[in-house]
Amino acid sequence: MPSKRRTPVKHITPWRGRPPPALLALRAAALVLTLAASAHTLGHGLTEPGHALAFGLLVAFGELARRGGAPGEREPAPLAAAGALAYALLGDSAGEPTGHGPLQVVTVVVAAQLVAAVPQLARGGGPDLDRAARRVLTVGFAAVCFQPLYNSGQAVRWFGEGLYFALFLLGLLALTAVCDALLAALVARCRALPYGTGTPPPYGPFLGEELRALAGIGPAVGASGVVLALGVAVAGLWALPVLCVPLLLTQVSFRRYAAVRTTYRQTIASLARATEIAGYTPPGHARRVAALATAVGRELGFTGAQLTVLEYAALMHDIGQLSLLDPVAGGATARLPAADQRRIALLGGAVVRRTGVDPQVAAVVEQQADPYREQLPAARIVRTVNAYDDLCGEGVGGPLGALEELRLSTGHDHQPQVVEALARVLGRGGLTRAGAG
Repeated sequence: MPSKRRTPVKHITPWRGRPPPALLALRAAALVLTLAASAHTLGHGLTEPGHALAFGLLVAFGELARRGGAPGEREPAPLAAAGALAYALLGDSAGEPTGHGPLQVVTVVVAAQLVAAVPQLARGGGPDLDRAARRVLTVGFAAVCFQPLYNSGQAVRWFGEGLYFALFLLGLLALTAVCDALLAALVARCRALPYGTGTPPPYGPFLGEELRALAGIGPAVGASGVVLALGVAVAGLWALPVLCVPLLLTQVSFRRYAAVRTTYRQTIASLARATEIAGYTPPGHARRVAALATAVGRELGFTGAQLTVLEYAALMHDIGQLSLLDPVAGGATARLPAADQRRIALLGGAVVRRTGVDPQVAAVVEQQADPYREQLPAARIVRTVNAYDDLCGEGVGGPLGALEELRLSTGHDHQPQVVEALARVLGRGGLTRAGAG
């Protein structure tokens, strides 16, 4: 039986064209701060040019050292981040007070990022404007909170120069980390905007994920910045190369780990395409289901490792179809008898277990033929999104018709909350209207 022709359907992809207003506002704020800082520094000249050059070179070197980093890393340049934060929190140098202010800190960090962007531009690439804007605003926040207090002598009068001063720096570090998490969540939310001119997904899940991620490399970067600032305060600029070596080694090790993780995901994605290459599923089916399932998972509050399990399971949910002698028309197994669906799901789970991925991924794949009340939450999402993609390809009336069929099946096959979350995600991207026409 020949496969039915699929109707092209838009699915969740990163935003294209004009960035969302929130992202434009973030870039505008960073640009205004950069222009003000540059004008002030040009007008008054550099205070302590040696320190500005040393920290600027450190930030630029850290940015250059991130070359080859994996996309999506939370902090691809920890050495640069620590160096910028150290300059923002620098009060003394070799026991002598410094005089640079927050605007000079911003100017030096921006200049360092521009220098580091030159090789990338020469290779035909482009800087990550949103990450650069985050860096400028976060470092500016730390410098504004610290430099006026220290230069006026108020910080020393309040906290002295011992333990309490170090605790003050750690408290300021925590506030800076929260500020960066707020900005990072905003960028991630805007980049998750569905295709078209819809409304971005809820901010809460992204913020929660960023706050939980603070327990990762964030504290190491922040603590390194504080140690660099305190080291220069005692020993002068000679402390920079000595203290930066361990951080550079950490960055190299983290880069290797990130590269392995990226290769691992690419391997899973390639394995998922086996059903498409063999003609069992339509081209792009696994990728579409994974992207849309991840968006629905975020809508339902999934974060971190939960989203990873959901994405991997969505990519490999059809791998069991390779056991069939003849492909199912259009790859839609939902029309098969329950026993056949169950056999395909179990075989798929067995294949996934042999890949060495998280056992939860195999459990999600194995449960694709079960009633939703017996499924894991991730399995409910994958089953519903998979059915939606199959129904759209069967010409049931586009996305609106597919959603209507899913709603009629909520008694046994699909959880109502998942179906409604799917409808909200699609509605924000304008997909219902596009499909209805």
